[in-house]
Amino acid sequence: MRINRRTALLGGLGAAAWGAMPARAQDITFFRIGTGATAGTYFPIGGLIANAISNPPGSRSCADGGSCGVPGLVATSVASNGSVANANGIAAGTMQSGFVQSDVAYWAYNGTGIYEGRPKADGLRAIASLYPESFQLVARKGAGIKSVADLKGKRLSLDEPGSGTLVDARLILAAYGLTEKEMKAEYLKTQQAADKLKDGQLDAFFSVSGWPNGAISELAVTAGIDLVPITGPQAEGLVKKYSFFANDEIPDDAYKNVAGVKTVSVNALWATSIKQSETLIYAITAALWNPNTRKLLDSGHAKGKVIRIETSQQALGIPLHPGAEKFYKEKGLIK
Repeated sequence: MRINRRTALLGGLGAAAWGAMPARAQDITFFRIGTGATAGTYFPIGGLIANAISNPPGSRSCADGGSCGVPGLVATSVASNGSVANANGIAAGTMQSGFVQSDVAYWAYNGTGIYEGRPKADGLRAIASLYPESFQLVARKGAGIKSVADLKGKRLSLDEPGSGTLVDARLILAAYGLTEKEMKAEYLKTQQAADKLKDGQLDAFFSVSGWPNGAISELAVTAGIDLVPITGPQAEGLVKKYSFFANDEIPDDAYKNVAGVKTVSVNALWATSIKQSETLIYAITAALWNPNTRKLLDSGHAKGKVIRIETSQQALGIPLHPGAEKFYKEKGLIK
């Protein structure tokens, strides 16, 4: 969305908001980043990135010690209902970009999974893969669950109906030759599943999140748990078959007294629409990976440290936007 200086002032954006504006008219480009709940990870990460890529009219230039964002750009981190809402908003044109799990982006783009029977959001494009969201298969200590195969006959939660986690959990079970009919399946959110496991009413549950997850951290201290590895040829097959999966590892120190495991993950993507201009997305991608942005990410949030240009192409699930692709090609990251 572009407006000139006069329109901005008439719209209630006083000069004080931007500092001293130059005498000549200057365009402002507003760029929203759909994130998630304000208490989650997406929202603060979105705020860091929005600050990094913004350089409103009247601001000092990067060369003069000011923001190294896109000249004239005002980006904002917008709270939302998360991945599905963001994918839908981008497809509908109500937001310019948003954070979307790579599996959700894949399904929206292809009209499969939780988007089965719905129009394809084939205009979705990726700016970057930000950080992994790990599949955490949590088992009650003493339940005798050391591998995915041990879930047979157990009380297992696969996450709530309509969730991406449920679809992915079924893919994981199928890779190991299992279906939910072979166990006592329940369909609960992570916190509800954690409460039932703590009370001895559940043996294991699937959760997709960055670590440490609050509910799982509490369980590790109050109930005693094991993390179950998702590895072997089954996991490798998933990564090869589905472009939104990646190999991952949860370290020993993620949860108190819980051994780390190898697993699989989906990634948090920064997605946009093919309708956004190549010039704009190129400039935004360049600002995202500017050295000044690195400082903001490292100091601003624990997950910010994981956001690296080296993994920006990992498990995208959807095509890159041409502007982002141009940037990565220039940097030699893709051919």
